[in-house]
Amino acid sequence: MVVLQLVGEGKIGLDAPVDTYLPGLVRGEGIDGRRITVRQLLQHTSGLPNYTRYLGDDVRYYDPRELLDIALRHKADFAPGTKWEYSNTNYVLAGLIVQKVTGRPLAEEMDQRVIKRVGLRHTYFPARGDATIREPHPRGYHQDSAGAPLRDVTDMDPSWGWAAGQMISTNSDLNRFFTALLSGRLLPAAQLARMRDTVPAEYFGSGARYGLGIVSKPLPCGGVRWGHGGSLPGYETRGGATDDGRAANVAVTVQPTDEAVMKRVERVVDTALCR
Repeated sequence: MVVLQLVGEGKIGLDAPVDTYLPGLVRGEGIDGRRITVRQLLQHTSGLPNYTRYLGDDVRYYDPRELLDIALRHKADFAPGTKWEYSNTNYVLAGLIVQKVTGRPLAEEMDQRVIKRVGLRHTYFPARGDATIREPHPRGYHQDSAGAPLRDVTDMDPSWGWAAGQMISTNSDLNRFFTALLSGRLLPAAQLARMRDTVPAEYFGSGARYGLGIVSKPLPCGGVRWGHGGSLPGYETRGGATDDGRAANVAVTVQPTDEAVMKRVERVVDTALCR
């Protein structure tokens, strides 16, 4: 969202190489920031490996540059622009570009440009060392495998997600956010249209397509919903909004280990939006 706002202001070019803003930073085996564009970061067609594959169980504070360095120790998944594959590394790089262009912390840009603009009263970017959730909230649990004991993992340092998922929010705020986005309150028409330029992304389910930071999925009653699910130990979210103003988001307080469970979660969202 913030990247596309800066595109609209002429401060970032969608088809500019990453090296334009972070010269020399992105280098590795099959990885070259001179050949990866900002658009490819937002659409996950960059080929950058996902650093979360390599974090293991080391739950602690991570600096964004450290997350990027973890990814760059591994070879590219594919040549830029040749495939689609989700990678949190793309969002970390996008966040670093925002900071470089604006000269301000990413959390401040998100707060001023998005959270306060549309009145997201329960949404915030946790400060360094903040491992708790401020307001009343459901506990989150982790299960190593189906049938294994549930372990309370509510309190954790979420910095390993940074621009890819460190933010804390609620279902009601997510509904407000996606509704505001699709109604044009957050982006100029040209940038909203670019956001909705999609490529196939079956990872998110049959018929799913990925735009610039947003997913479209067909609804069983016709039309599509736009949104973006996410997960971290203890919580899984799914949902989105439609162009005519319907919105629904669901949070499950454990990361399902069974694909059938996630299909049921998706059906809950579809049912809510199709009523």
